[in-house]
Amino acid sequence: MVLNGSGTSNEYNKHSWKNFFTKQIEIYVFIDPLCPECWALEPTLKKLQIEYGDKFSIRHVLTGRLTSLNISKKAPSEIAKVWERTASRSGMSCDGDVWFEDPISKPIAASVAVKAAELQGKRAGVKYLRKLREVLFLEKQNITKREILINIAESAGLDVEEFKKDLLSDSACKAFQCDLKITREMEVEESPTLVFFNNEKIEEEGIKLSGTYPYEIYVQVLEEILQRKPLAHTPPPLEEFLSYFKFVATKEIAVVYNLSCQEVEKEMKKLLIKQAVERVPVKYGTFWRYIDDID
Repeated sequence: MVLNGSGTSNEYNKHSWKNFFTKQIEIYVFIDPLCPECWALEPTLKKLQIEYGDKFSIRHVLTGRLTSLNISKKAPSEIAKVWERTASRSGMSCDGDVWFEDPISKPIAASVAVKAAELQGKRAGVKYLRKLREVLFLEKQNITKREILINIAESAGLDVEEFKKDLLSDSACKAFQCDLKITREMEVEESPTLVFFNNEKIEEEGIKLSGTYPYEIYVQVLEEILQRKPLAHTPPPLEEFLSYFKFVATKEIAVVYNLSCQEVEKEMKKLLIKQAVERVPVKYGTFWRYIDDID
């Protein structure tokens, strides 16, 4: 497995993991921005995208009402414990102290903000969702506050003035209501849930996986829909991966490259020496920020 270097195979160039256009399979990923289990799924989704991204596209569907119900029933201390346990088990840090320092009371605001970002395009929505969860789980910021939501839009590279308008628009609210309708129609009761659809056989029902599963199970579902074993593409050189995603956890690198977290640390030390990355310690584990060259 190549972890660094400048060369890439012809096969990799032909089937780039960076493509997001519609493929034979569409995966509906039902998540809640405040759900730690959904956050913990990020390494698996990255690996799936890189190895088999030429076979499927992803559509994020927000199920904010599930978090709203849970928050209304549980004390902040209970929610914090769930976050801490999830972080410790999964390796994807989520700091439960936010529930003591600045507890979240209106979680729907975050979901509407994600839909507002999506009005600037699918990729803008994906970037915004990622930044929002980094701010929540790592920086302990209350992502239901308008000023924080706007700051996230700026850091995600969105048109901030457009985002401010969309944040208060009927379009963003209706888009979120549409997600809730899809959630009800597909009888999704757990976050995360993945539903796999075959775009070439629209009459067939999707395959639903509620909760989280080992990576191999998701690959088996792809195989079942395709009726063959798809080619798993080799991950790109590590520095290229970091250049694209910009900010990733040790756990994400470990899952994508089939390495232990200790092995990832050794590889990242080489990039630290080159001043290609910056280490960002968090409550559970480490994140890495790629440093773009400045001419």
